[in-house]
Amino acid sequence: MKTCNILCVCGSGTVSSAMVAGKLKERLKEKGWDAAMVEASPNSISTEITGKKFDLIACVSPVYEDFGIPKVKAVGMLTGLSEDKVVDDCLKILEANA
Repeated sequence: MKTCNILCVCGSGTVSSAMVAGKLKERLKEKGWDAAMVEASPNSISTEITGKKFDLIACVSPVYEDFGIPKVKAVGMLTGLSEDKVVDDCLKILEANA
C-alpha cells in the first residue's frame, strides 16, 4: 500500500475537516493508499506544514495562499455530491508524485 500525507482544511479546523479526513481516508484506502490526515484551519496551515511534508491540501474552506502544495476542493466530501471527483483529483496528484 502506498502512503501519503494530507492536510484537511476547514474554517475552524475541527468538524468539517474531520469529516472530510475520515471519508477521504476511507475512499483512498479502497484505491491502495494509506493516508495520514491532519486537520487544520486556514490560519494554522503555516504552522502545520512547518517541518512536515504534505502531498496535498484538501480544502473545504478557501485557501488563497500558495504554500507550494497542490490543493483539492473537497466540499464534495461533505455534501456527498462529487465525492468521486474529489477522490479522482487527489489520486491524480498522488500518482503524479508517487
